[in-house]
Amino acid sequence: MQVEANLVDIRKREVYPARVEVKEGVISSIKKIDKKCETYILAGFIDAHIHIESSMLVPSEFARLAVMHGTVATVSDPHEIANVLGIRGVDFMLKNAESTNFKFYFGASPCVPATPFETSGETLDSDAVAKLLSNPKIKFLSEVMNFPGVLMGDADMMAKISAAKDLGKPIDGHAPGLMGDDLTKYIDAGISTDHEAFSYEEGLEKLQKGMKILVREGSAAKNFEALHPLIDAYHENMMFCSDDRHPNDLLRGHINDMVKRAISLGHDVFDVLEMACLNPIEHYGLDVGTLQVGDRADFIEVDNLEDFTLLQTLIDGEVVAKEAETQLHSTALELLNKFEAKPKEAKDFFLPQCENMEVIQVVDHELMTYEKVAHDGDVEDVLKIAVINRYENVAIKGIAHVRGFGLKEGAIASSVAHDSHNIIVVGCSDVAMAEAANLVIEARGGVSAVSSHASQLLKLSVAGIMSSADGFEVAQKYEEIDTFVKEILGSRLSAPFMTLSFMALLVIPEIKLSDKGLFDGRSFHFIAPCKEESQ
Repeated sequence: MQVEANLVDIRKREVYPARVEVKEGVISSIKKIDKKCETYILAGFIDAHIHIESSMLVPSEFARLAVMHGTVATVSDPHEIANVLGIRGVDFMLKNAESTNFKFYFGASPCVPATPFETSGETLDSDAVAKLLSNPKIKFLSEVMNFPGVLMGDADMMAKISAAKDLGKPIDGHAPGLMGDDLTKYIDAGISTDHEAFSYEEGLEKLQKGMKILVREGSAAKNFEALHPLIDAYHENMMFCSDDRHPNDLLRGHINDMVKRAISLGHDVFDVLEMACLNPIEHYGLDVGTLQVGDRADFIEVDNLEDFTLLQTLIDGEVVAKEAETQLHSTALELLNKFEAKPKEAKDFFLPQCENMEVIQVVDHELMTYEKVAHDGDVEDVLKIAVINRYENVAIKGIAHVRGFGLKEGAIASSVAHDSHNIIVVGCSDVAMAEAANLVIEARGGVSAVSSHASQLLKLSVAGIMSSADGFEVAQKYEEIDTFVKEILGSRLSAPFMTLSFMALLVIPEIKLSDKGLFDGRSFHFIAPCKEESQ
């Protein structure tokens, strides 16, 4: 096959009319032509850090949506399914990914579970991580979330890092807010990237100390606005990522949205495309084409270099998307799960009243939460939140208060609860919380919402975190339940379920909730839901 268009050579930083010939999935020749071309071809986009599971889609369905936006590859951390099913879950992701020609590159997750202060389905010790890293399909050590373990020289954590170093595989970081001498020590351990920087100052220090910064714009965490001013000076050491993206958002756009946004703000088009198309390949050693002779034919055709309206996406020379229509097909799935929780009653969510309540303060578009104290009578917008152990049928221990969800009635629940994926529920009453949680429990995984008059459920039958259904149907159903939570239940959050899913991620300060109790992510210890003295 051949394509004639204006070729965007990101490496040489030039654009010229060209005829590109492809043979057996490889670019066999590129020739400049004396012809006016109306369209442009360029290397495909790469998401430099994403958890495929957060899309609630299996890899093959994720690919069907992503290619419509010019994405040809992802750097993926499978620690969501690893927390549920261990190596068996990672093997599922690898196998399913092979059913499509989309280019998935997976890592070995070093923090399964993220902390010892929660119940997970499986544990990956240093031997298991070393085994995964020895697999040539595993390209890197995934995000090292246990940064206190690195700073303290935890033996198991350091053994996992050493295993990656021995094999020459990159090591991803996860260190929100880490700066100063602690950051230097973290980097010196061999950690080369971070996608958690949420301020300009933090991103700048990490770049100056040699880290590569991934600008994240996910469904909940959005750091583009804070970090994009760094692009002009540091684009060679920056990439774009979404980290966690829900299916309805993936249907709307992906890395292409960040590319368009950066260019509209005046950043140089070649700097931006270097971040989106080349830097992940060079950092992780990916077998993805860059539109050079001898490369795999992984490229996209667009109508202009401002809006990047997609005309077609090619992977290995095969057209996988054409004019906003996916050309990829669904594949057969193996269903696997681990779910032992039984239905709960309203009384199971009882939490004694106290004069000064510890409250998890939620902020829209941030994963960081803040410790607040609500005094007796100061309960506006304060709701109850609970985390239920899904792996054992035991009494609920993790119950606390939260502010910021804005629900006016009912409750929402989910078995997508980073990173151990227990059941998390927030609501206006114990009755509603039990009803929402039980919808998830009876489905053995899902997201649910209940009001006084109606209920909705999106079933997630693969490990309790992904759907086995068609990706477009999942996106539509998720859009419906998201709208229900905002319009009927009254949530003010832009992504209420995504925000809810991070309320159990203990490695993101300040305070979070696990199935074992309320947790201080700064000092790494449990705290009581009642404050002894007012502040």
